[in-house]
Amino acid sequence: MTPADLDKRAELTVWARRSPGRSAEGRPFATLREALAAATQAIEAEDAQPWIITEAGDILSPRWIRANTRGRALQ
Repeated sequence: MTPADLDKRAELTVWARRSPGRSAEGRPFATLREALAAATQAIEAEDAQPWIITEAGDILSPRWIRANTRGRALQ
């Protein structure tokens, strides 16, 4: 992933960790940067499992999101 990817579209889906049978709907974002910020907020505010699909088709797991946004401002 390159810094330019942060300015491309992405879709965020947030699954509740404790509701395995529940469906979730994706929410589009104008940029990956915005989707990552929303995913980070969901992780911090609730027991959530955010997944992001980038414009290029990459799938970012909750573990990837946590590891790559923890304590860092997105450039």
